Parts: sequence; C-alpha cells; structure tokens
Amino acid sequence: MTKIDIFSGFLGAGKTTLIKKLIREAYAGEKLVLIENEFGEIAVDGGFLQDAGVEITEMNSGCICCSLVGDFADALKKVLAQFAPDRILIEPSGVGKLSDVIRAVQGVDSHDLALNSFTAVVDANKCKMYMKNFGEFFNDQVEHAGAIVLSRTDSVSGDKLSAAVDMLREHNPSAVIVTTPWDQLDGAQILAAMERKDTLAAALDQLASESEDEEVCPVCGHHHEHEHEHEHEHGHEHEHEHEHEHEECTCGCHHEQEHEHGHAHHHHHHGHDADEVFVSWGIETTHKFSREALQSALEALGDAEQYGGVLRAKGMVACTCGKWLHFDLVPGEIELREGPAPVTGRLCVIGSKLNEAALAKLFPAR
Repeated sequence: MTKIDIFSGFLGAGKTTLIKKLIREAYAGEKLVLIENEFGEIAVDGGFLQDAGVEITEMNSGCICCSLVGDFADALKKVLAQFAPDRILIEPSGVGKLSDVIRAVQGVDSHDLALNSFTAVVDANKCKMYMKNFGEFFNDQVEHAGAIVLSRTDSVSGDKLSAAVDMLREHNPSAVIVTTPWDQLDGAQILAAMERKDTLAAALDQLASESEDEEVCPVCGHHHEHEHEHEHEHGHEHEHEHEHEHEECTCGCHHEQEHEHGHAHHHHHHGHDADEVFVSWGIETTHKFSREALQSALEALGDAEQYGGVLRAKGMVACTCGKWLHFDLVPGEIELREGPAPVTGRLCVIGSKLNEAALAKLFPAR
C-alpha cells in the first residue's frame, strides 16, 4: 500500500523546506515519489513520460521528483505502476485549493493508494494578510488540513503567534497546529502530528489510560491495591465497598471535544458510584511560563475547592528561559524538569468535578 501525503501552502510558506526535512529525518529508508504541479517551488528537469504527462528527475536521498502537466488520475496511476513507491508526496500549487487535491486523490480508482495526511504549511508572519487578501484559497487550505504546520514562528512575537493560532482555529477547530520552531523538532515529530498521532485528544486519552492502569481512586486520589476492601481514613467516607477488580473500559463512553478552549473528556470509572466520573481537560498553548510560575500553578491544583479533585496532570510547555518544561503531577507530588521540544505546548488534567473555567485561567492558552 502506497501512502499519500499532501502538502499545501502559499508560495514561500516553506513547503519545500519542510518536505526536505521530512525526507532527511522521517522518511529515511522509504522509496519516495514527490509530485508537484507547474507552479511548484522545486525546479524539475529530466526525461518526460509523454503518455502520463509526468516529468521525472532524480533528487538527493533517493527521492524522485515529478511535475504533473497531464491528467492527474492517469499520471498518478503511471507513477504507481512505474515506481511502486512506499509513499507519494504531493505538493500542489501555492494558489491551489487543498480540497480539490484531496478530491482528486480520492477519485483515483486504486486499492494500492491510501490518503495518509493532508497538511497546510502557513507562514506565521503572513497569516493575517493571506487570510484577508486571498481568503478563498488560503482559507480552503486551512479548513481542509488535518495538520497545520506554522513556519517562521521563531521570528514572531508571542502575541502575533497567538493571534495567528486564534485565526486558524476559527477556520479549523480540530487540526493539529505545530507552533514550535522546526529546528527544535525532529522530522519524525512533525510527521506524527501530520498523521494525527500526536494530538491533544491522544494525550488526554493516554493520561486517562495511565490513571486507570494505576488504579487511582476518583474520590481520594490515592492508589489502591487489587485485593483489599478498604475503609478510607482520609477525612472522607466511602459508602461503596470495592475490591478493585478493574477491567478495561467497555462502556464506549463518548468523548466530547471543546476545541476552541481545549478538550474535555469524560471517562466513567467502573467499580464506583455513577456520579464518580473522571473528567479530563486539556489545552494546547503558546504561552511561555517561568519555572516559578509553573511550579506555583501546579501547587495550586491541590486546592480542590477552587479547581476540583485533580488526580493527575501532565504536560510540556515553553519556558521564558527559551527551553521546554515537562511536568507530571499526582496528589502531593510534582515532577518538573527540562525536556525536548514538542510540536506545540500542551497540558492535560484529569480528575473529578474539575472547574474548567478556573483551570483555563490558571493555565492560559495564549
């Protein structure tokens, strides 16, 4: 099965730079074909496949570059038959509509092709201008992207970056948005975001899964062993006897996502009363925290009256010192350390009866 990755973005946004980074760092060992149309940014020369309307030239790293001038479906089938690649990278014209390219790929009758990702590359400096002047084309690219990779984020102010993210979110509330400068990221991290493996929803689900595996009681926040009926002496009473015979959740619970202000997931914790429900809340954030401010915010989560019963918190956020801070919190214990850059700042909280409005104030998204 050949995967297809589509890269859209206005001329100069950085599509070619991103593709070259992925070829070096994420696609290593794969047989690749790069297809672009006549308005693309990579110079193409070499032989000409007249019947397919495809120009071919060998590129570095074993990638084959093609320029489409004929019928797209026929040309794509010819590329597939001629080269049998592991992955096809499609770079449409900077003024092309991403929705048209997606439809064209979906219209190719082949069981050997799988549409893997569709990404919009957006210059953080020019987002507002492009949205105003080229709304029809630019907005189409943004609205149909599964991931939006912002370029040149290291050359804009925090306020301008936040404004760009807000504008993009208005047109696409669910896409993964990569805000970290590319030189801080490995190509594999960007590819994971493009393939929607590295998302806020996935992070929330992972945190919920970890909490269930650790068997944290949603009432007291303590860890309990499998084989005991316990009467808690934590200053509160449990009217339920539970032997903690935990099984994997089979309730099929619905996860509600609130993309504009973060995500809120609800997980029913089996073996407890119906009103004892795990609620997980999270945000993606471009806000830069000082180490002291983040430590203070994490310590504040111990105030159950203000924020609800926080059982776990986990995240990665940018620091005012220029590095990235990773944290992991369980009741009474905070681990705060420096770590590698993620594709964007992200934090998740899980607990019972969380005050999401208070959490949003404590951990600003912008």
